Amino acid sequence: MEKNKASFIQSFAGLVAGKRSKWGILLAWVSLALLLNLTLPQANSLVDDSAGNFDGTKAPSQANAIMEEEFPDESGLPALVVWHKSSGIESAELESIQQIIKQLSENPLPNQEMIPPLHNLPPEVLAEEVSEDGNSLILPIFFHDSVDADKLQKDFQLMSEEIQSIIGINPFDEDLQSGELSARVTGPAGILMDATQLFSAGDLSLTIITFALVLTVLLLIYRSPILAFIPLIGVGFAFAIISPLLGWLAQEGWIVYDSQGISIMTVLLFGAGTDYCLFLISRFRYYLKIERNKLIALKYAISDKGGAILMSGLTTITALSFLLLADFGPIQRFSIPFVVAIFVVALSSVSLVPALLAILGRKAFFPFTPRTPEMEKELANLKGKPIPVKKERTRIVEKVRTFVINRAKLATIVTTLVLVALASFVFHINYTYDTLSSFPEDMSSREGYTVIENSFHEGQLAPVSVIVDTRGNDLDLFERLEDLAYVKAISEPNMGKNNEDIMMLQLDLEMNPYSNEAMDVIPDLKEVVTASLLSVDIEEGTGEFWIGGQTAEQYEIRETSNRDVFILVPLIISIIALLVFLYLRSITAMIYLTLTVIVSYFSALGLGWLVIHYVIGADAIQGFIPLYVFIFLGALGVDYNLFLKSSIWKKAPHMPLNQAIHESVAETGPVINSAGIILAGTFSVLATLPIQILVHFGIITAIGVLIDTFIVRPFLVPAITTWLGEKAFWPGKSKSLKEESSSQ
Repeated sequence: MEKNKASFIQSFAGLVAGKRSKWGILLAWVSLALLLNLTLPQANSLVDDSAGNFDGTKAPSQANAIMEEEFPDESGLPALVVWHKSSGIESAELESIQQIIKQLSENPLPNQEMIPPLHNLPPEVLAEEVSEDGNSLILPIFFHDSVDADKLQKDFQLMSEEIQSIIGINPFDEDLQSGELSARVTGPAGILMDATQLFSAGDLSLTIITFALVLTVLLLIYRSPILAFIPLIGVGFAFAIISPLLGWLAQEGWIVYDSQGISIMTVLLFGAGTDYCLFLISRFRYYLKIERNKLIALKYAISDKGGAILMSGLTTITALSFLLLADFGPIQRFSIPFVVAIFVVALSSVSLVPALLAILGRKAFFPFTPRTPEMEKELANLKGKPIPVKKERTRIVEKVRTFVINRAKLATIVTTLVLVALASFVFHINYTYDTLSSFPEDMSSREGYTVIENSFHEGQLAPVSVIVDTRGNDLDLFERLEDLAYVKAISEPNMGKNNEDIMMLQLDLEMNPYSNEAMDVIPDLKEVVTASLLSVDIEEGTGEFWIGGQTAEQYEIRETSNRDVFILVPLIISIIALLVFLYLRSITAMIYLTLTVIVSYFSALGLGWLVIHYVIGADAIQGFIPLYVFIFLGALGVDYNLFLKSSIWKKAPHMPLNQAIHESVAETGPVINSAGIILAGTFSVLATLPIQILVHFGIITAIGVLIDTFIVRPFLVPAITTWLGEKAFWPGKSKSLKEESSSQ
């Protein structure tokens, strides 16, 4: 099998580095990119930010379905238009608001489902709906559940124009403290619009900043203006194919993705794609110094690193494929776009990029052109100058490598203790599922929420819906719920339109409905409803009830994401371990490389929390960030270990193990350091976005990449391998290594 694998890689290398085939490969990529972009839609045009978090089997989804069927006047996606005037809303302004409501009732917005007929109320009755301080009024408007953010934006733009024609100003543009009548849109619809706006505004800047960062680092590494653009060209062509492919898949209804997924995919594309190219380019430069023929040197480079690149891509693709098993929608929707992205960019790295290198040859490295000693001598003679002599310098890095190998046990213990110490801070992390807390304070939905919090009470932002099939019984549920300390207000019972046995009660909680405290009451609510059903002899398990609303959905998100963690993390770890074993053929290496990925992940979480909490000042991180981080650190973190270990495995049969480790670390160190800096840099670009979720995710992932790059790869892995000696190859053995070692 090893011979077949080597034969395939060598044949493939001959294809992409051929005199004629290199032009054919370039033409194929250009033609495919043009064809797909001319015939298929772009991915961004089919983003769906309204896609649900769950399938129809989850309680919140079932509650929404019951509400649509039995309570159509109270179903749909609610937008809370919060009217506010710091000096107090006057009666004339209430009359204007009633005119607006009348206009929206008689001429509904395109996606409007229902608006309460407050325009029919006498002025003195409507005045009772104003907050106690007299400053604020909440107007709920319900939209179709399937409406997306773009349609909502258009509806509210239309509404703001109609409002301006009635009252003479646009209240959505007025400052809350201006003394004029102002309005803000919050609630689920407002949050959806703001989230989409934040991601849309960040997409272009994210791409530009990432491009500039990668280009700058590449220029610093290679000091060649030509070479710096080659990885970016490879990534650019990959994106030119990925975007229409995803657009086509979405257009056919086969996949769904959101703005958050596309943003992270862009970062992943630049980071992983550039990393793959760096490993190939560094090896190509190495062989250009010992081989005169550029095509032969390129074939050697592809044969040497092509397998590791493809294995790295396969590991990442396989790990990301398991996300299809997730119950939480946003995690599941990551899978296909990311798999397509990694597949295409890995293919570009081993075909298009080598074709470009084959065409440019040594010119790609101008002005620091790599040459063989003979070529250096010829050039010196031609210029009439002495042959340059490279001075050997003993650097600090060299001394560190020597220390790690000579004191392997000490290096292993110290490094492990440092990582475990960082990982211990994981137990201090606070988690939140409050979407609003991740928005900038000047966003409409967050400002609207602040007004509700100050003028009314937080629970009105997102009431909890309790729906029960009474089976014709007179339940004491209203009284039981009314007595609960965490219930601020409760609506009168509302009976179903089609089935009068279906009863709905809506609760306003005392606390922020998006908080952990609010989510923690959902299990208690279920027990209260169950007790009420039992009181009329409806046995537990036979009665049907549903709890809906944003708090119930957030609770389900927490439970579902926790379930995904317990299922997906072991699966991804297992597949990474299996692929490492298949590539290295060593159970020992499989075990300790997998363990380094795990300890690196937890140490990144711990150190990330220290930075986010004590440096940035955040009180909590989003509850699903640890799973997001593990997906990428688990899939990408093993890459650098594979590149290092594959080098050790190739050298070990031909020299003592310690020498093989020393040379492999020295050989792969600079390129892995460069790749790690670029990958960490691309993820840190997420910190420039005004979205706290992505800021925290980017920081923790970047820290994890840096830990892998500068602690695990140069210290822990070489130290463990040296400590284990020939056992590191078990059950395989290196005969030449044994003979060399015994002869020392």
